[in-house]
Amino acid sequence: MNIRSLTRGDGVVIGAAVLLFIASFLHTYSSYLASNAWDSLGLGLGVYMGGVIGAVLVVVNRCLPQPRKVAGLDLGAAGVAFTVLVAWIMFWNLVDAPQVGAGSGLILGFIAALVLAAGAVATPLVPALQAALMPAPGPAAAPQPYGAQPQGGYGYPGAQQPFAGQPQQNQPFGGGQPPQAAPQGQQPAAGGAAFSPFWFAVPAPRPLFAEDGSPAPIAELAPGVWYLAVEQRGQGLLAEMQDGRRGVLQDSSNIQRG
Repeated sequence: MNIRSLTRGDGVVIGAAVLLFIASFLHTYSSYLASNAWDSLGLGLGVYMGGVIGAVLVVVNRCLPQPRKVAGLDLGAAGVAFTVLVAWIMFWNLVDAPQVGAGSGLILGFIAALVLAAGAVATPLVPALQAALMPAPGPAAAPQPYGAQPQGGYGYPGAQQPFAGQPQQNQPFGGGQPPQAAPQGQQPAAGGAAFSPFWFAVPAPRPLFAEDGSPAPIAELAPGVWYLAVEQRGQGLLAEMQDGRRGVLQDSSNIQRG
């Protein structure tokens, strides 16, 4: 059974059936001596519960993958017939109420039965009632690895990078390497040797210092995020952050290269 196949009209039917069931416990007539519909099985089971059963047949038939038939009768059509018959009986019970007057149970029951029959009959005919009662769920977003960048952001796979000839994508820390990756364990070139920019990630939060040698850090590099090393600065690296700022990473030990 698929409850997502229910329509707004089915929601009306369900709500009216619940109201009809509640009405069966209220006073049928206004006299203080009068009790509820369950004092008479013909009224309680035959009428009030007949409407509820009709609603159940309509809703169950809607939830089934294919319409079902019992003794040659379509469940949905049988349910609609039940609801119409109950509304008809409730109307005449209301009109033919004794002199003590109709009670809240009879009045509310008739209103519920009328709405129930109207919802069951009108649902296949009114487009507004044929809309889904519960919208289909959207596609679930794939969980992002820890530290992964948002789609389209700096360092996200497929994002354009500011340096020609550099990798066009990267992966979160600990998961796969960007294309054109340097061999694992390779250290930045020292002295006057040529330096090729590369991607790296830090194993733990590390401070980034200003290029002018100021002792106060300007930012902190976070693990799980790829940064771009653009120059060698002694034993450290000149790194570029996602927002374009650059600073010196003085502690470049145990970094993961891309």
